[in-house]
Amino acid sequence: MASPAVLPISNPQSTGESQPSTTTTSSSSPSKYLKVRTFLTRLLGNTRQALSNRRPWIELVDRTAFSRPESLTEAASRVRKNFSYFRVNYLTLLALVLAVSLLSHPFTLVILLSLLAAWLFFYSFRPSDQPLVIMGRTFSDFETLICLITVTVIVIFLTSVGSLLITTGMVGMGIVCAHGSFRIPEDLFLDEQETSGGPGLFSFIGGAASSAAAAAAAGGPNMMSRV
Repeated sequence: MASPAVLPISNPQSTGESQPSTTTTSSSSPSKYLKVRTFLTRLLGNTRQALSNRRPWIELVDRTAFSRPESLTEAASRVRKNFSYFRVNYLTLLALVLAVSLLSHPFTLVILLSLLAAWLFFYSFRPSDQPLVIMGRTFSDFETLICLITVTVIVIFLTSVGSLLITTGMVGMGIVCAHGSFRIPEDLFLDEQETSGGPGLFSFIGGAASSAAAAAAAGGPNMMSRV
């Protein structure tokens, strides 16, 4: 007499134990994108706040307020006063010059965007409890930081990217200095807060830095604790 067939029985305990690891792995990706979204939201908010402090562009291009400086000292004084008044407008002009330069060199733009994405996703927004694995090799946080710094130095200083950025910065600063030296600042109103460096360029930079730090700290330990 033939023995009855034995049916396989699955172990529900083992199935239940494998579910938490799957949930943990799948939840890490939304956490990363949440930090990216927080960073972009804060950055856009600080940008709008900084641009709201810009001066009317009609004041920047008022032809009746231009004259040749009589000396180098007067030109330097004009640049300092105009920079205190038009700091946000000057920052916008520098950004436009940089944007035009990068758009005219798409290869450089792609390289810089790739470099920024590498810093954000491989270091800034990567959970500290998940090591970076590339081609089967696991990289520690310190090794990842050293690799990113090395690649950044090579890209910026040993390729045409660095020369393009330096040239663009010099052109932008030349435009700002030329305008500031020929624009008569006597009709500009400067209160004590603006003269001492009020809201504008530096507050925007500080706000962007704090946004990056807050976004990197959200949902995980601070980046500086990795090293």
